Amino acid sequence: MTAPSLEPPLKRFDLRRRLAAEALGSLLLLAIIIGSGIMGERLAGGNAAIALLANTMATGAGLMVLIVIFGPLSGAHFNPLVSVTFAARREMPWAEAAAYSMAQGIGAVLGVWLAHAMFAVPLFQPSHKLRAGWPQGLSEAVATFGLLGTILAGLRFRPRDVPFLVGLYIAAAYWFTASTSFANPAVTLARGLSDSFAGIAPASVPLFLAGQGLGAAGAVALFRWLLHAEK
Repeated sequence: MTAPSLEPPLKRFDLRRRLAAEALGSLLLLAIIIGSGIMGERLAGGNAAIALLANTMATGAGLMVLIVIFGPLSGAHFNPLVSVTFAARREMPWAEAAAYSMAQGIGAVLGVWLAHAMFAVPLFQPSHKLRAGWPQGLSEAVATFGLLGTILAGLRFRPRDVPFLVGLYIAAAYWFTASTSFANPAVTLARGLSDSFAGIAPASVPLFLAGQGLGAAGAVALFRWLLHAEK
């Protein structure tokens, strides 16, 4: 039996099913992030720490479940940078990585709208939550570097534990990074469409994307060397 993980997609599932799994997983991930943010803020009575704790727990736990469920189907990337990383490592065709990224982006936007519908707020509401300044960009670089390092090293040494390693890392990074660890371009763009606790103003999105790109490039380069065993 194959362990659920973020491994390259399994050949027994055709591309349509894998894309559907990526879109559905991304939809559910954003519904969890946005929905738990709205719920946490409503119940926290103005205490931002409690709202963030609720958002963190729901996101980390939900991500573990989604990876276990969709890992054997599509690899459970839910993140364009993960798909690009596998393509760069020649473990996935570039065309499929592009298709995965598109499915992830569409699913993420639909997940935001689903969360809005569940909490009876307007579906279309660009965020006004500014997350500006170089520390935010640095935080995203660190968060993304750590996420991809967790995935690559986890697949090498503890493949069965990857869902839990990723969920726990994201939960921790919510608290040790100033940006609360988006670490995902699809998530970042989608959260720009939610004027809620978990939102990000569109003006702040380019900084986050730049930080994520730098962090991903650094992780791919360093872990390619770090995990290369001498013969």
